[in-house]
Amino acid sequence: MSAGGTGQPEADRGEAGGVRTALAGLTTRGRSFLAAGIAAAVCAYVLGQSDLLRVGLLLAVLPLLCAAVLYRTRYQVAGSRRLSPARVPATTEARVHLRMDNVSRLPTGLLMLQDRVPYVLGPRPRFVLDRVEPGGRREVSYRVRSDLRGRYPLGPLQLRLSDPFGMCELTRSFSTYDTLTVIPRVQPLAPVRFSGEARGYGDGRQRSLALAGEDDVIPRGYRYGDDLRRVHWRSTARYGELMVRREEQPRRSRCTVLLDTRGIAYEGAGPDSAFEWAVSGTASVLVHMLERGFSVRLLTDSGSSVPGEGFEGFAGAGQETAEAAGLMMDTLAVIDHSDGTGLSRAYDALRGGNEGLLIAFLGDLDEEQATMAAKMCRRGGGAVAFVLDPDTWVRDTTDVPRAGDRHEERLRMLREAGWTALSVPRGASLDELWRQADRERSGLAALSGETPR
Repeated sequence: MSAGGTGQPEADRGEAGGVRTALAGLTTRGRSFLAAGIAAAVCAYVLGQSDLLRVGLLLAVLPLLCAAVLYRTRYQVAGSRRLSPARVPATTEARVHLRMDNVSRLPTGLLMLQDRVPYVLGPRPRFVLDRVEPGGRREVSYRVRSDLRGRYPLGPLQLRLSDPFGMCELTRSFSTYDTLTVIPRVQPLAPVRFSGEARGYGDGRQRSLALAGEDDVIPRGYRYGDDLRRVHWRSTARYGELMVRREEQPRRSRCTVLLDTRGIAYEGAGPDSAFEWAVSGTASVLVHMLERGFSVRLLTDSGSSVPGEGFEGFAGAGQETAEAAGLMMDTLAVIDHSDGTGLSRAYDALRGGNEGLLIAFLGDLDEEQATMAAKMCRRGGGAVAFVLDPDTWVRDTTDVPRAGDRHEERLRMLREAGWTALSVPRGASLDELWRQADRERSGLAALSGETPR
C-alpha cells in the first residue's frame, strides 16, 4: 500500500475573487430566494409596506449568509487518498480509499466528493457524505481496473460543499494526486533448467576464490548455521567477536532478457496485440529468473536497460529481489515502441558482456535483422528466442491461408546459429512454450553429447 496525499482545498486569490466565487456558488434555490427578496424589497419601497420590506430582507439575506458561512468554512476540511496496492497487474482491480476529516469546530453540511480518474480506469466516482461532526471523519472507497498497462494519475479530489438549506454549493479541488502503476501481466513459469545453463544461486553455482592463503582470507561475522570449522581465530581475537573465513564467494548466474520494441516489428494495438504479449512474456521471465536467484538484466533493441541497473543486472535476495522486480515492472509498465529499425544497438550491448543465458522476445524479422540476431547467440550459455508469427497476429487464419515460409526461414537461421527458436502464434501460452523450449534444448544437448551442468 502507498500513502496518498493529504491536503486541503486550494484557496481563492484575493477577497474580491472569493466573494465572486461565493456568489457564483448560489444554487437555483439560493438565486430564487435572492431574487424574491430583492423584488419584495422593491415592492415594499413602492407600496410603503414595512412588513413586506422585512420579509424581502430576510429572503435576500438568507442565501447571502449561507454563502458567506460556507465560504468561511471551506478550508476546514482535509482529504487524503490511499491506493491498495499502488502497483497492480493489468486486468486486476485496485482499491482507492478516500478519507475526509472535518478539522473545524463546526459541523459540515452535505459533502459531495468526486475523484478525477482517467477514462481507461472507469467512470469518475462520486459520493455523497452526510453531515460530518466536528473532528469527525468519513471514509469511502472505489475500485479501478485497466486492461492497458501504464501510469495513471488519480486526482485531484474535488469537494463540493453545501449548506443545510441548499442555498449555496462551492466546489474545491485538492492539490495532491497519486499515481497508479499498471504493470504487465506476469504468468507463473515452470522451474525448468535449460541445458548448458548454470543454476542461479544453489547447487552447481560458480564460485570465485576471495584471496589465497590462510592469512589472506576475508573474514566476516559469524552467522547462525556457519560451520564452526571455518572460524578464523586470529580475526576473532582481533575484533572481539566470532569471525569465520570467507574463502570462496558464490557467483550468480546471469540472464539477459532482450525485448524487441521496434514499431515496424509489430502490427496491431490493444491488450491482445503481439507487442503486449511480448511485454508480458518479458515480465514473466524477469520475475521467474529473479526468483531463481539469477542476476537479471533487461535489454531493449535500442540498447537501453532499466535505470539504476548495474552492469551485471539486478541481483538480490528477499526484499532486494522484490525491489529489483518492482523497478523492472515499472519500466515495462511504460515501455513503448521504439523508432529504431534494427537490432545493432542491442548486439553492441551484448557483445562486450559476459556469458550467460539469453532469452529474447522478437517481433517480425527481415533477413538483415535475423542475421544480426543470429550473431547474438553466445558460446557456453543458452539462447532462447520467442519469435512472434506476424501472420497469425494480424489475420484471421480461418479465412486466409497462412504464408509462413518467410517466418520459418527466420527461425531456421536462428536455430542454425545455436538459438532455441520457437514460433509464437496468436493466443499461445507462454508456460507451454517455456516447457517446449526446455525440451528442445535438452534434446539438442543429448544429440551433441553435452552433459548438463
